[in-house]
Amino acid sequence: MNDQHHLFKPHPWHGISIGRRAPESVTCYIEIVPVDTVKYEVDKESGYLRIDRPQRYSNVCPAPYGFMPRTYCGPRVAARSSERIEKHALPGDGDPLDICVFTERDLAHGDVLATAVPIGGLRLVDGDVIDDKIIGVLEGDGAYGAWREIADCPAPLIERLRHYFLTYKSDPDSPDRHERFIAEVYGREEAHEMIRRSLEDYRERFPEIAGIFDEWDASS
Repeated sequence: MNDQHHLFKPHPWHGISIGRRAPESVTCYIEIVPVDTVKYEVDKESGYLRIDRPQRYSNVCPAPYGFMPRTYCGPRVAARSSERIEKHALPGDGDPLDICVFTERDLAHGDVLATAVPIGGLRLVDGDVIDDKIIGVLEGDGAYGAWREIADCPAPLIERLRHYFLTYKSDPDSPDRHERFIAEVYGREEAHEMIRRSLEDYRERFPEIAGIFDEWDASS
């Protein structure tokens, strides 16, 4: 492996592998956890977490939340979602593919890597863009680690996620300018398909970066 790979902290979006077992098992970068009262988001330029906004109201994320490295919500992701909801020509949001990770353990903070098993997802339309949320379980988790399909997840947990993503940008004092709805709750096979498409979208959007890290991964 190129020694320069060890000189700098890798960018969590571009510099870390999603894992060789993807989409069955994926590495994910956790940005926020349920105890956070501010919304953290990775800075696309530096790779460090920055404060996106304070959470002004009581709505907090019900599960650790972040994204999968080297994924991108581009044309393939958008085409699949648009086809499924019969609302054509909606673009992807241009970000990495998001993931929520259920675990019985409390995480003290974000800015950590975790290995998750995708079991399904939420087909979220936010304004005029596709913004899917993959749902996974922490690999090896004592309470949730055996789940392999969205049907294994109790309905109240899904409802908490639905409520969060439908309201986390809302201001009760101002009308919401964007239509935000969850068109579908889907299972493991569809989650795998969305992950595969996001990996293909990433390689098309960032061919030079993808090529560099393919060489590093092959030599590790």
